[in-house]
Amino acid sequence: MPRIVKLGLIQTHATADPKENLEQQIKLIREAADRGAQIISTQEMCTTQYFCQEENHKYFNFGEAIPDGPSTKAFCAVAKEKKVVIVAALFEKRAEGVYHNTAAIIDADGSFLGKYRKMHIPDDPLFYEKFYFTPGDIGFKTWTTKYGKIGVLICWDQWYPEAARLTALQGAEILFYPTAIGWHPSEKEQYGEAHHSSWETIQRSHGIANGCYVAVTNRIGHEKLEGVGGDGLQFWGQSFVANTSGQIMAKASIDTEEILIVPVNLDAIDTVRTHWPFFRDRRIDAYQDITKRLID
Repeated sequence: MPRIVKLGLIQTHATADPKENLEQQIKLIREAADRGAQIISTQEMCTTQYFCQEENHKYFNFGEAIPDGPSTKAFCAVAKEKKVVIVAALFEKRAEGVYHNTAAIIDADGSFLGKYRKMHIPDDPLFYEKFYFTPGDIGFKTWTTKYGKIGVLICWDQWYPEAARLTALQGAEILFYPTAIGWHPSEKEQYGEAHHSSWETIQRSHGIANGCYVAVTNRIGHEKLEGVGGDGLQFWGQSFVANTSGQIMAKASIDTEEILIVPVNLDAIDTVRTHWPFFRDRRIDAYQDITKRLID
């Protein structure tokens, strides 16, 4: 029998209340599990609004320990209850003055398998992440869960084929990308379609190049933080799963809270990697310069 695993992507909006957001995530995870999902992913920083629209020290109060903080414990409990694997993307307080954008990986028995800390940290208008997040320092990782071997990267990591490759080379069958990305409302008419297309295309290409599935969970909603001027950010939703050929298997809407349930056949990965042997044909003897910033 083929190894069919059902993925569940939780696409939702966020309020200003972290406790309320956590409760909503737990509720939707239970619902996804009841609908058959076995590996479930939240969106990036799932317990808070996207506060990186401004640089404000008050938001450091949202950081919590992983795995000893309340959110990770709550996700571990529901994973054990529903016998599901969970990728929970959170704001990690590692120590005073050191915070990370982190995903906790939890197995179907409720055990904490480990964490991934976002490696690539952007700094753009309304995406002032360098103010909050220390770049990840534990590298690219994969985890063998009850239902399959998964790799996790976070949002801005999406644009880097090196990150996807190094994760896939460790055997990842599915690359999960918890995400918070959207439009500047004033730019949407001119650039919106191109920006979204670029974002979707680069991630679909990771599935092709690495012979694996790609699962992307994005948030929805127009978030304008209290006390911050301007138009805020309009998150574009459209969470999706792409197969090993880069084809979109299922996609959520732009502005509706959804649980996307997508079955994937993990046995297809061996077939694809054999028929399209990109890993075999890599010229690892010729890639030394990839570690340089630029090649003069």
